[in-house]
Amino acid sequence: MSHPTPPRLVGAGDIGRIVLGWGAFGVLLLIHPMIAAPAPVPTLMIALAPIIAVIIACAFGVVKQAEALAHRLGDPYGSLVLTLSIVMIEVILISAVMLGPGEHATIARDSVMAVAMIILNLVIGLCLLLGGLRRGGMAHNRTGTSAYLAMLIVLSALAFALPALIGYAGSYTPGQAIPIIVLTLGLYAFFLYRQMGSQASDFTEVDPRLHLPAAHEETRSSSGIAAVLSENRREVVVRLALLVITVIPIVLLSHDMAALLDDGLGRVGAPPALAGVLIAMIVFLPESITSVRAALGGEAQRVNNLCHGALVSTVGLTIPAVLVIGMLTGQTVILAESPANLLMLGVTLLLSVTTFGAKRVTAMHGAAHLVTFAAYVLILFS
Repeated sequence: MSHPTPPRLVGAGDIGRIVLGWGAFGVLLLIHPMIAAPAPVPTLMIALAPIIAVIIACAFGVVKQAEALAHRLGDPYGSLVLTLSIVMIEVILISAVMLGPGEHATIARDSVMAVAMIILNLVIGLCLLLGGLRRGGMAHNRTGTSAYLAMLIVLSALAFALPALIGYAGSYTPGQAIPIIVLTLGLYAFFLYRQMGSQASDFTEVDPRLHLPAAHEETRSSSGIAAVLSENRREVVVRLALLVITVIPIVLLSHDMAALLDDGLGRVGAPPALAGVLIAMIVFLPESITSVRAALGGEAQRVNNLCHGALVSTVGLTIPAVLVIGMLTGQTVILAESPANLLMLGVTLLLSVTTFGAKRVTAMHGAAHLVTFAAYVLILFS
């Protein structure tokens, strides 16, 4: 009796994207002296176009593996794989910049603020608008979403508002930084412990119209995530490795692209923070694509897990990391935001609470988030 051939986990497209991403990074290292600032404008354009093209190609590879893992593991575990992979690399990237030459007092503040506005307003706005137009109102798990927003309100206040009130020149003193690190990491660790443990069901879909594939239903019927990992260890390990190997070039290329954008945007008089926004959009491109696809499929809770989960991890890991580096290296870490950005952050969090306090999220909610992002961009140019 012949047995069915198991599906191939690694295809030619997967290998091609890995070769493309790492090859592009290698080429960039070789030609770095040619594109170092101040480079001619044509050189900047010629260098930027292929970098962006390679990043987009690799992003679709990351999305493929993330969606396969999500269907195999189920939420919230599947979404956590993509979220933590991208966020950990982003944290390492910011930390590497701080440990490098030069002063980078505001890099963490500017990066995390840009990520917050992009995820909470641009990406979620697009998801709710497109998903709402296609699906109508989408139901989500309000208990899980409330947990995300509670985390974001507290972590954002500790990161951006409190240092403006009790710190010195927008920075925490060492005596203040230590308890902030402990509180932030402690709250984040407790959140992950509950999310992956007894409260895992609070982060699953509630819309009865969504039907899981047969293979997914069979997987979910087994005794917990441990059984799933045991039964599908090879597939999970291979797909996780492919995801990480494919996502690393995205971040590395984005880091090198930052210098090109800073140079180009500086020449046209664009605000310095705009480069950070563009970099954050590129780095979180795989997560953004996955979120929009989930919204089009009516998976509102998966959108929450990807977007809100990414931001909780970004703030919960980045702020402690840069504070520790600042204390060890003697660098100043300015976290306090400007009054205008604090206003936009407050409006965004209030809007998020209002949006996801409803039983069903709609296209009108999405439009409100997109307008809020437009207002943030307006502030950048003011």
